[in-house]
Amino acid sequence: MLIIGIAGGTGCGKTTVVNQIINELPDEEVGVISQDSYYNDLSHLTLPERRKTNFDHPNSIDFELLANHLKELKAGNSVLQPVYSFLECNRTDETIPTHPTKVIIVEGILILTNKEIRDMCDIKIFVHADSDERLIRRLKRDVNERGWDLDETIEKYQTILKPMHDQFIEPSKEYADIIIPNNKYNTVAVDVVRSVVNEKLI
Repeated sequence: MLIIGIAGGTGCGKTTVVNQIINELPDEEVGVISQDSYYNDLSHLTLPERRKTNFDHPNSIDFELLANHLKELKAGNSVLQPVYSFLECNRTDETIPTHPTKVIIVEGILILTNKEIRDMCDIKIFVHADSDERLIRRLKRDVNERGWDLDETIEKYQTILKPMHDQFIEPSKEYADIIIPNNKYNTVAVDVVRSVVNEKLI
C-alpha cells in the first residue's frame, strides 16, 4: 500500500489536487482519508462551546485513531472512518467503511505536523496558495456551505486560523517531498506525483 500525505493551509486547494491525482487511478485502487474526520469527539461540550474550539491546532486531531486506522489498512484490514459535521462541530454517530486499497491519500491541514503520520507517508505533498486567496476561499466555504456568520468567520481567521497557520502549518512545509503551487501552473507538479504513484504501483 502506498500512503500519500497531502497538507497545506486552509482553502489552499488540497481537494482539487487530490481529485487531480485520483482521477488518473482506477476507483478500486485509491482511497481517501480526511483529517477532518478525525477531530476529537466533543460531545461533552455544548454547541457554543464547540464553536469556540481551536480546530486549527494539532491537539484538536485524534492522531492516535488516525494512525491506528492507517496501520489497520496497511495490514489489509477495513476500518470505520468517523463522519464529522461542520454544522454541529462534532463527530456524528455515522461511520464510513473504508477498505484497503493500493493507494491511500491522507489529506488535511495538519497532516505533516504529526511525526507518526509523516513517517507512515511514502510521499508527502504540501499545496501552497497565496494567503489572500486562501482567505477568500475560506470565507466563501464557511459562510455559504457551513452556515457561519461572515463577521464571525473573519474574526476566527484573524485570531485563530492565521496564527495557527504561521505556527504549525506553514513550518510543516519543510517535511514535504513535493510542494505544489495551487494555480494554473500546477499541472507539471501533479503529473510528477501521478508518475511516481504509477511507478510504485507497477
